[in-house]
Amino acid sequence: MQDLFNLSGKVAIVTGTSRGLGQYFARALAKAGADLVITSRDLSRLTEFKKEIESLGRKALAVQLDVLSQSDIDNMVQATIKEYGKIDILVNNAGLNIRSPSIEFSPEDWDTVLDTNLKGSFFCAQAVAKEMIKRNYGRIINMGSCTCVFGMEGIAPYTASRGAVLLMTRSLAAEWGKFGITVNVLAPGWFKTAQNAVLYENKEWLKYITERIPLNRPGQPHDLDGTVVFLASDASEYITGQIILVDGGFTTGATKANV
Repeated sequence: MQDLFNLSGKVAIVTGTSRGLGQYFARALAKAGADLVITSRDLSRLTEFKKEIESLGRKALAVQLDVLSQSDIDNMVQATIKEYGKIDILVNNAGLNIRSPSIEFSPEDWDTVLDTNLKGSFFCAQAVAKEMIKRNYGRIINMGSCTCVFGMEGIAPYTASRGAVLLMTRSLAAEWGKFGITVNVLAPGWFKTAQNAVLYENKEWLKYITERIPLNRPGQPHDLDGTVVFLASDASEYITGQIILVDGGFTTGATKANV
């Protein structure tokens, strides 16, 4: 049974690994046996993390990537094939958020969020799928969030992008399944990252959120390890076009009863 989750001999690209959840995803895949391609817009920010992955006994190729640049995406794929000869797994983690009242959002901010989270994910998946199709094998994991399934004030472009990522994922799953490629969404709930750290400084907000999570705490990065390895492994070979919410039950809509 453990062999189903063994990623030895697999090659995984994880985008956006200069910080945050991207590093946790890459670390989990490496511990499961995968060799890594790690990316950032600034290569210097990958130096220490590359050493960490290599200390686990895995290979790590650091590649510069801005997901808004088609040439960067193509270079990433070419560098991966040159180094490893194949691509088994893609974790489309690179993304961003801009917070603002909806009446104040500029067209430029809208484009930045949608282009990064949606367009960037699509064209990374497209470029990688071209290589996966040649081998009739692949695991693509697109990054979502709870806002794949509900709205939230102050982040309208972000919720639009994450909702679109879910339906894009289902379209790609329908199209690429015949090539042995699965495409799924991993959707974290409330995890503290650089993007949302400011929210965690508000104790009232943190109490409010915690009371609405059935497991009674925000997520810790290690809570995502099992899911990303599962979706990257042969254990999930008959699962595609799906969303897995790792949110402590937040999307159940549970609240504490006042009785």
